[in-house]
Formats: sequence, structure tokens, C-alpha cells
Amino acid sequence: MPERKGLRPHPLNSTHVMTPEGLQTFEEFWPYYLREHSDPVTRAIHIGGTVAALACLATFAVSRNPWWIPAALIAGYGPAWFSHFVIERNEPASFRYPLFSLRGDIEMLLRTLDGTLDDELSKAAQPS
Repeated sequence: MPERKGLRPHPLNSTHVMTPEGLQTFEEFWPYYLREHSDPVTRAIHIGGTVAALACLATFAVSRNPWWIPAALIAGYGPAWFSHFVIERNEPASFRYPLFSLRGDIEMLLRTLDGTLDDELSKAAQPS
């Protein structure tokens, strides 16, 4: 398959043929993020990990015990990375876009809570 400008072959999954390079804004990143989380199980695992990480950070804020910071990273990233490698069979977006990915995790949680995630998933599935 010929490469298009700004894209490179995806290393882990033939169904995810291209991975964007050089995304500059979260608005450019968001549809890609959603497509990389196409399986509802992956999204559920991510949301659970995000909630667990936020709970660890809240516990740190109250206790001031610094061990809650690495616990938050493990609680958030461990399940998320597992879901990418085992379920989605793709590379976690956090490897290339750590800050956009973190914002994407929080955005996915908030849009799940307010009931707008399905609309966003539909928009992201449309060809550009």
C-alpha cells in the first residue's frame, strides 16, 4: 500500500493500516484516538483505568503519600496498554502522543458520562 503524506504503516495490526504522524492539535488527534479504541471492551478498560488513576491521584492529594503517583500511572496505563496489545492489536497512542492521549482518555470518560461518545465514534468512523 503506498504511503500518504503524514502517515506511516501501522506496526501491529493490518486492520489499522496507517498511523498518522505529526498531528499538531488535539482536534486532529481525537478522530484517530477514537478509531484506535474501536472495540467497546477497550473503551471500557480505558475508562476503568482512567477512573482508577484519578482515584489514586485523589488519594495522593489527601494523603500526600508519594507512592500513589506511580500507582496512578500503573492503574491508568497498565490496563490501557494491555487492551491495545491484546484486544485492539495496535500500538497505544500514548507512545507517540502522550499528552494528547491523556486528554483523549479524559475526554472519552467525560463523553461516556454525558452520553455523547457514540456520536463522536460515528463521526470518527466517517472517511475524511
